[in-house]
Amino acid sequence: MKKFKCHKISDGRVEAEVTISKDPIMFYLLEPETGKMIEPNHDFTGRSMADKILLFPSGKGSSVVQADGLFQLMKNDKQPAGMIVQHAETVLVSSAIVFEIPLVDKVDPEFYETIKEGDRIILDATNEEITIL
Repeated sequence: MKKFKCHKISDGRVEAEVTISKDPIMFYLLEPETGKMIEPNHDFTGRSMADKILLFPSGKGSSVVQADGLFQLMKNDKQPAGMIVQHAETVLVSSAIVFEIPLVDKVDPEFYETIKEGDRIILDATNEEITIL
């Protein structure tokens, strides 16, 4: 087990598999019934974030499409279990808080060198800690 410090944005604690996107995410371009990315030419296309901890650089798109995209995922129980973002912006922050999805940023840089797709982690936003199991 390896632990890393982070900065809490939205409270919560979750244990799940991590899934990684190198591209910013527009939640409106995810299929609500599956949680799969449908945006063409995106590095996450065809993969699902449902019940996983999503690691990504930032959100993208207007406030309406971001919030509605997450809402549609939640209606179908296909939202990410938690989120780790490199660059938090207002829409993503407010949506995570409203929808009660644990969200952190400002993670120890070594974390990004260590984490791999599919690793099982504990995201403890409340205590500002990420543990790779």
